[in-house]
Amino acid sequence: MDLLTLIRDRHSSRVLFDPKKPVKKEDLNKILEAASWAPTAHNMQNYEVVIIDDKKVIKEISTVKAPVSLTFVRENYNQLSFSEAELEQKKTGILGTMFPPAWQKPNIKKYEITEDDRNSFFKEELNTTPLLGLVLYDPSRRAPASEGDFLGIISLGCVMENMWLMANSLGINFHIVSSLSNGPYEKKIKELLGIPKNLVIAYSFRLGYATTTYKYVRVRRDIEDFTHHNIYGNKGL
Repeated sequence: MDLLTLIRDRHSSRVLFDPKKPVKKEDLNKILEAASWAPTAHNMQNYEVVIIDDKKVIKEISTVKAPVSLTFVRENYNQLSFSEAELEQKKTGILGTMFPPAWQKPNIKKYEITEDDRNSFFKEELNTTPLLGLVLYDPSRRAPASEGDFLGIISLGCVMENMWLMANSLGINFHIVSSLSNGPYEKKIKELLGIPKNLVIAYSFRLGYATTTYKYVRVRRDIEDFTHHNIYGNKGL
C-alpha cells in the first residue's frame, strides 16, 4: 500500500474484535519488529512490551475496577463537537457522541460519574480481544538533557506509530487503550502481571479483527492551517 494512503487510512478501532480469530504469530512478529526499528532518543530503546493472549489473564484485567478520572472527563469536554458539521468546521477534536451522556456536560460532578459509564463497554472490548499489549518504560532513564524526558516520550510515540501502521498494513485492527496506565488502575495491573515497580505503563493496545465497521468523521487541519513559510505567521507555502 502507498505509504501516504496507509497513514491517512490509519484509525483507532474502537469496536469489538472477533475473539475466535487470533493474530498470527508471524504477523505479530512483524508488528514487533516494526516497533524495534522505531527511532528513539540516543537509540536508548527505553521500552518493554508485554504481550497477553491468555484469555483468562485478559478477563482478569477486565474485572479490575478503577474510578473514572474527573480531570479527564472535564478536560475531554473541551475537545468535543456535538455534530459532524461542527467537527468538520473545527477540524480538530472528536464527536461527543462517542462518550456517555454524562460526560457531555461542561461542569460534571464526581457523583454524576459511575464506573458503569466506562467499564461496561470497556469490559466487553477486552473480553473479545484476542491480544492485548502493554508498552512499558523506565522514567528514571531519561534521554540526555531532556527535561521531563520529552525526547523519550516522543520515542514511545514513534514505537506506537510503527506498530499501528504495520498492523493496519496487515489488515489487523489496532486500538490504543490509555486507561490501563492511569493511577490506581495501573497499580493493580502491574501487581497482576508482576511488572517491576520501576517500570511505568505508557499505554496499552488491542490487536485483532473488528466484527463491525464503525464509521466516524475523521478530520485534520489543512496544510496551510499549520504551515508557516520562512517566518511565523506567513501561512501556507
